Amino acid sequence: MKCINKRLITFVTALLSIVSLSACGSSSYAIPYSPDSVYTSISSDMVDTFASDLCVVGSDITDGSISMSKNSCAGLFDLNKRETLFALNVNEQVDPASLTKIMTALVALKYGSLDQILTATKAVNINEAGAQLIGLKEGDTMTLDQALHILLIYSANDAGMLIADNIGGSVDAFVELMNEEAKEIGATKCHFTNPHGLTADDHYVTAYDMYLIFNAAMQYDEFQEIINMSTYSTVYSRADASTVEVNIKSTNGYLRGDRSAPSTITVIGGKTGTTNAAGHCLILLAKDSSGNPYIAVIMRAEDGDTLYSEMTALLEKITS
Repeated sequence: MKCINKRLITFVTALLSIVSLSACGSSSYAIPYSPDSVYTSISSDMVDTFASDLCVVGSDITDGSISMSKNSCAGLFDLNKRETLFALNVNEQVDPASLTKIMTALVALKYGSLDQILTATKAVNINEAGAQLIGLKEGDTMTLDQALHILLIYSANDAGMLIADNIGGSVDAFVELMNEEAKEIGATKCHFTNPHGLTADDHYVTAYDMYLIFNAAMQYDEFQEIINMSTYSTVYSRADASTVEVNIKSTNGYLRGDRSAPSTITVIGGKTGTTNAAGHCLILLAKDSSGNPYIAVIMRAEDGDTLYSEMTALLEKITS
């Protein structure tokens, strides 16, 4: 049954990408699309069943009210009114940078347990210049819960390798799970080759796929709690039984207080990503003054100032 559902999801996603659609389903933002809810035989209800659980976008949806760089990929989804408010280049395949870590967290939460002890191997040794690291060394140990906080709040690439190596049995096996789970939730235009998002060949997503992945991750309470945190402190162990104290701050400018959202909008949390290849990326869960939820995503912004000015303009669309 699972294999049949996977093939059906792939078929439906391909079908919907041909048709220009814009709709959001009736599910809560915390309940992602489930392949088990799709009919296992092709019928006239198939597309309606798929669209009832997801926002579906087949073409750009812009009205000139938002000034957005033509190079940016952006989407804004009203999850209660079942409406896509804005879409620009959302089906274009681009480098995701550290937005990759949302997929890593999703797989880890599905296949691991929060109290599971993770032990660092040589896999955590990342030598790429400028890579964000927490400083893990071979033999270090921490729980999956600690590693997920460090991964999502501080965006540490070595934490991504620690998680992948332990949860998957190897980094390569974990990446296979990432790609399998992406297809499971209908994100068929993406492909991952690592768990952290550092630039690599054949590693890409679309802004729409990031919406699907983020929406799926929201089913886990732990994920929702972590992305809402502006700071985090913990202690983990070295191989020699000494300890390392960690005090980190979010990379999200809205949570740090470096950037201001529109006055009627509350940014609940999200994930940033930045590399030379990907540009500047950000995906958010936000709520309006009535508590209605929205997912907003921008990828491939040319710099940090552009990213946040465009994201603020996108969030202002909620109040217009």
